[in-house]
Amino acid sequence: MDFFEKYLTLWVFACILVGILLGKAFPGLFGRLSELEISHVNLPIAVLIWLMIYPMMLKIDFSAVMKIGNKPKGLLLTLFVNWMIKPFSMAFFGWLFFKHIFIGFIGPIMANEFLAGTIILAAAPCTAMVFVWSYLTDGDPAYTLVQVAVNDLLMLVLFAPIVMFLLGVSNIIVPGDVLIVSVLLYIVIPLMAGYISRKILIGSFGEDWFYSKYLSFFKPVTILALLATLIIIFSFQGDMILKNWFVIILIAIPIIIQVYFNSMLTYNLARILKIPHNIASPAALIGASNFFELAVAVTISLFGLQSGATLATVVGVLVEVPVMLSICSVCNKTKHWFVF
Repeated sequence: MDFFEKYLTLWVFACILVGILLGKAFPGLFGRLSELEISHVNLPIAVLIWLMIYPMMLKIDFSAVMKIGNKPKGLLLTLFVNWMIKPFSMAFFGWLFFKHIFIGFIGPIMANEFLAGTIILAAAPCTAMVFVWSYLTDGDPAYTLVQVAVNDLLMLVLFAPIVMFLLGVSNIIVPGDVLIVSVLLYIVIPLMAGYISRKILIGSFGEDWFYSKYLSFFKPVTILALLATLIIIFSFQGDMILKNWFVIILIAIPIIIQVYFNSMLTYNLARILKIPHNIASPAALIGASNFFELAVAVTISLFGLQSGATLATVVGVLVEVPVMLSICSVCNKTKHWFVF
């Protein structure tokens, strides 16, 4: 992991402080930023999110999907947990903690918003960071690529229906047209742009140039876009955090529980199915992590910059690295479980 990725949690805390201070110092500026939107899509945030999502889509080699027939058990397990277990387990843990255990601290309105944010977070499976986690556990990089590519393709058709279903079951009303626009804007268009760019640039300049020059150019851009997005979000969340600083801890609890639940479920199912460790560990990590850039963008479109739903997705960013590193450690220490 590079320096930024390793200390992502610290950067998020720094963005909380900077965002709160700037929001207090320049309320008019951030107020005008919040008004720059079209069809519920905040334009400054949309540009920043695009700068994060597009480079991730560039990394996906969809020709790898043609290798689905090789070792299908690991891929099927990944898809089963990601789409049949993960969103629903998060909905359950969110309902349990926000609607019941924590209801006296947060109230019914915030309970609904936190629940919505965590559901959207869990319905978006991780993309780029999975390659880091796979590398740290000696995962099979080619197979990890297949797992991620197929997940990205399924997001096109499964993300919106699952989110709408779970929010509807939770009595949280969301405008379907806004959700569809978000999917088009933050999944379909970046996916197509990444695919077309990758195909044209590799064909014209070769893979070495594409990875060493074009992709490397976006790395600092992506980092700056993430930090700027977090600062803008926390500039609007300042009052809530200052008055209820412990709310971040309350949101983090069900997110962390469901991350460990899904990762360990996947890991142990892989052991039962006798899937090799270099496929089992990335499967467990994919089942645990989230595409938080997409989740943040969608919650802002649906609920706004100042919403509890948006705050909940950002807490997902906050806990991502330390929790995932702990899961990597467990996977590395239990390789002997997979000697069949």
